[in-house]
Amino acid sequence: MIKPLTYADAGVDINKADRFVDRIKEIAKPTFGSSVIGGIGGFGGLFSLKLQDISNPVLVSSTDGVGTKLKIAFMTDKHDTIGIDLVAMCVNDVVVQGAKPLFFLDYLAMGALKTDTAVQIVKGIVDGCTEAGCALIGGETAEMPGFYQRNEYDLAGFAVGIVDNRKIIDGSEIKVGDRLVGIASSGLHSNGFSLVRKICFDLLRLNVNDTVPELGSTLGDILLTPTKIYVKSVLRLAKDNPIHGLAHITGGGITGNIVRIIPESCGIIINKGSWKIPPVFEFLKESGNVSDEEMMRTFNNGIGMVAILPEENVRDAIERLNAMNENGFVIGEIVKRDDSNSRVQWV
Repeated sequence: MIKPLTYADAGVDINKADRFVDRIKEIAKPTFGSSVIGGIGGFGGLFSLKLQDISNPVLVSSTDGVGTKLKIAFMTDKHDTIGIDLVAMCVNDVVVQGAKPLFFLDYLAMGALKTDTAVQIVKGIVDGCTEAGCALIGGETAEMPGFYQRNEYDLAGFAVGIVDNRKIIDGSEIKVGDRLVGIASSGLHSNGFSLVRKICFDLLRLNVNDTVPELGSTLGDILLTPTKIYVKSVLRLAKDNPIHGLAHITGGGITGNIVRIIPESCGIIINKGSWKIPPVFEFLKESGNVSDEEMMRTFNNGIGMVAILPEENVRDAIERLNAMNENGFVIGEIVKRDDSNSRVQWV
């Protein structure tokens, strides 16, 4: 006679999943404000909009993942910062429209639920939401036996923000003569890690626990430096400055992301040497013999966000960024597009 089978026999432990949900309910609670109705564990997250100061509200949404940076978390068995990256990649995209993030949801999938690892991940997500000023109101934790390798998982996130229609930053006001103000990144952020891994592990044959003298730390710690969240700084800057455009520097680098928001009639000049490039980028460039062009279209190279604003507002913007412990640099300007195919000039 065949033994009666259960879902747990197939690799999915519902009881463990229920206990995990009970744990993260308390972890997520500090991100709740008065707008959150109920809590974690329902079929859907409830969020009450407060529109007293917004005459024509527009919702702005973004979804993203962390890419192969997850591999570094697997290799180091360190999972408490990868959730910050997840939140950052979503909320930084939302804020470039001038929107304030309201709430966040996550999707975590594992072959079999490892509660301690999952709790670390969620704690990182909570840290990211706290930094961004948004609420973690729900998510999904999926057990998928046979789908993921042992000790590996996938992670995705979804953020929703709000902005008054008249305050949307969409690049339509960008004009010739505007300046590009770059805001420093915290490191690699969450892009280009397939190339990073090829250089560090395939070419140099390094281990995540190896100390890299020119970087002053272990390779794992450097690579897992969390993505900077720019929400509060950008919203404060936009409150008193006429920002004409914002670009989150992710995949595609500085050049590939700025051209996404400027009018077709415009080009950009980027001034080489106008900001300090962190050592990790120089290390990767030299170790992998990576060209300047490839570096600039793959990595952020030390600039995680770019604001475009009138020349007369640049000094005030830099001063305000410095007051918020951000490093701001004037890295270029908007020019009239010439007849060449390139919209980007490096000088």
